[in-house]
Amino acid sequence: MPFPILTSLVAVPVAGALLLFFVRDEEQNEGLIRNIALVVSLLVFGETILLWSRFDPGSAEFQFVERYGWIPAFGIDYAIGVDGISLLLVVLTGFLTPIALLSSWESVHKKTRAFCMVMLLLESAMFGVFLSIDLFLFYVFWDAMLIPMYFLIGIWGYDRRIYAAVKFILYTMAGSVLMLLAILGLAVLHNQVGGGYSFDLLALYELEIPAHLQFWFFLAFALAFAVKVPLFPFHTWLPDAHVEAPTAGSIILAGVLLKMGTYGLVRFAFPLFPLAAAYFAPYLALLALIGIIYGALVAMVQPDLKKLVAYSSVSHLGFVVLGIAAMNTQGVQGAVYQMLNHGVSTGGLFLIVGMLSDRRHTRQIADFGGLKAVTPRLVAAFLIVTLSSIGLPGLNGFVGEFLILLGAFAWDPRYAAFATSGVILSAVYMLWMFQRVNYGPVSATNAALADLRPREWVMLVPIIAMVILMGVLPNLFLRPMGPSIERLLEQVRRGAPIEVQAN
Repeated sequence: MPFPILTSLVAVPVAGALLLFFVRDEEQNEGLIRNIALVVSLLVFGETILLWSRFDPGSAEFQFVERYGWIPAFGIDYAIGVDGISLLLVVLTGFLTPIALLSSWESVHKKTRAFCMVMLLLESAMFGVFLSIDLFLFYVFWDAMLIPMYFLIGIWGYDRRIYAAVKFILYTMAGSVLMLLAILGLAVLHNQVGGGYSFDLLALYELEIPAHLQFWFFLAFALAFAVKVPLFPFHTWLPDAHVEAPTAGSIILAGVLLKMGTYGLVRFAFPLFPLAAAYFAPYLALLALIGIIYGALVAMVQPDLKKLVAYSSVSHLGFVVLGIAAMNTQGVQGAVYQMLNHGVSTGGLFLIVGMLSDRRHTRQIADFGGLKAVTPRLVAAFLIVTLSSIGLPGLNGFVGEFLILLGAFAWDPRYAAFATSGVILSAVYMLWMFQRVNYGPVSATNAALADLRPREWVMLVPIIAMVILMGVLPNLFLRPMGPSIERLLEQVRRGAPIEVQAN
């Protein structure tokens, strides 16, 4: 029997959290607690790289599939698998978690053991979301992921953390309940056609769903995912959550959690309900365009660094939704690639904002200025990540935006024309922010700030390396996702079943 690598990705972080439970949460053990959590997260990241190395990039099927009966009377299985679309999101999760843990080294000193346990449990739930091919299991992980993030914001956040945490969980839960009803409806429909109750995604792909049910089921799924993206006008929870979350929480929230909404659209909403998806795609694209422009305009006037980056996420993820709505090869490839780009670039921006906040104990742009002369290495890293975020050719952001605009133009040139304004506005607010923070006169307070420390080098170098690697060698990441995306598009266009390749 082959090694269950996917189950281990879910189980190892949980095992690490359980191990930490037996370590006393005392000041003298703080270093040990942090090191255990970091080692566990690095081990898991190594497993994701091993998974990538063993993945067959020429296959469109789900690989490394594990399926065990869980609640057989209702057709519920523990079923997990990975294809080219979920593979790279799994790797992204493994990549960002150790960086997020390292970012908390100097900023989190309250309940350190609980913090590290929550981070590992959150990582496990995120893996579960991307790996589940049983809809009931997917929903379990989807809701399980909310609890650790709720505690991250509510316990280790800033002044308005309780308000932000409650708002985050209420918004997400409201959409999730509707999605649960639609999932139950699919299982009942499968039973009515004589197949018995089933939550198996691959069996449901083959199900002939009446057009009127597709309409309502698609709306239920799409609303849950639109809140998570977040798509305009369901975005209002995001700035509060980002601003009040600790740096580690912001990195994971922007880098991974927001991708679950766009991943859900690609994996579930569009292929399960192709007729409804075709009908609603122009409306989703319109909301995406509004989000692109609105997010950029609001980001432009933000006085708070964290809030500016938060609104930039509303704008950038609008591009992802636009690429998905186009439902052609270039659009969907660009959307998946942009999910990865955004995770790396915006995760990097929140990391740098956290470094500046730890040094200066403020996030107000007006309180900075002249950092280029004081912290040149930090500013150099800041510049690279900023340029990647605005899509400079040669860096990662350009590839995703180019493919999305290409796909949108092939679908409807009007959408591409309006979306390009978001690219221009992104350059305006990001470069203006960079100029105000890093140029101009140096105050006495800013003159005393320290440049990059060794621990910060360890966090920033991998992010900058990924920014350049994804910009220079995009085919390394596009190749494994290509066959799965083509099969997905075939499913949307023709309702063809997606097969499973067991390893």
